[in-house]
Amino acid sequence: MIAAARLLEINPGLDRRKLAALFRENKRIQVRNVLTPASAQRIATLLARETPWGLCWSAGLDGPHRLRAEQVKALPRSAIEEMGKKVASAMQAGNFAFVYSQYLMNDAKVLGWSRSPKHDAIVDDLNDPPFLDFAREVTGIPELEWADSQATLYGPGQFLSLHQDIAEGEARRVAYVLNFCSDAWRPDWGGYLNFYDEQGDILCGYKPRFNSLNMFLVPQDHNVSFVPGFAPHARFAITGWLRDK
Repeated sequence: MIAAARLLEINPGLDRRKLAALFRENKRIQVRNVLTPASAQRIATLLARETPWGLCWSAGLDGPHRLRAEQVKALPRSAIEEMGKKVASAMQAGNFAFVYSQYLMNDAKVLGWSRSPKHDAIVDDLNDPPFLDFAREVTGIPELEWADSQATLYGPGQFLSLHQDIAEGEARRVAYVLNFCSDAWRPDWGGYLNFYDEQGDILCGYKPRFNSLNMFLVPQDHNVSFVPGFAPHARFAITGWLRDK
C-alpha cells in the first residue's frame, strides 16, 4: 500500500550544514524555499480558502483571549469596538498587546473539536521526523521533542507587540513561523518579524516571504509589525514553538 503524500514536505535541496552555521552564529534564521513548491502551494491554498479563522487578542492584563470562528461570528459590533479600545489603550500605556486572526490547529486536533483532516495532517507532519529532524539539525538542539501549531492571519489593523516568548513551564526552546503570504508582499504592508536590541533598535527584520521558515531561540525581543489598512493581502502563516518536553 502506497503511503499518502505529506502536506508538509521539506525541500530536499537545502544545505543544512550552511543553515546550521548561520543559526549558530545569529540565534535566528530565515530559511527560504523551505518546502517543495507543491507543498507550499497546497498549504497556502488551505490557509486562504479552508481555514475557520477565529480571533486572538490581549490588552495588558486583559487576556489572552482565544475565540473560535463561531464565537467571533456571534460577537456584537459593540464587543469588537470595546476590544479595539482596550488594545489601543494598552499600547498607549506601553503594555503588551496584540490582535490577530488564528485557528488553533494543535488544540483543535488534540482536544477533538477539529473538523479539518488537512489541518490535522499538518499538525502530524510538524511532529514527524522529517520536520523535527530538520529543525534539530539546523538549530543544533537534538532535545527538541515536539511542535505545537496555530494558523495565523494578520490583516489590516493587526499586530503583535514587543515580547520575548517566555512562558513559565512551557519548555519553549525555539519559536518558528512558516510563511505563506503573497509573493508580492511589500515592506510598506507591515507584518515583518523584527528583532530588537536593548536600546530598541532593530537588529534584524524578516519579510513574511512566501515559503520561508523563520526560527529563533527563545527568549529574544521581537514583534510582528502593524499591518496598515491599505495592505491588500493578509499575512498567512503557521506558527508555534519547538519544545523539549
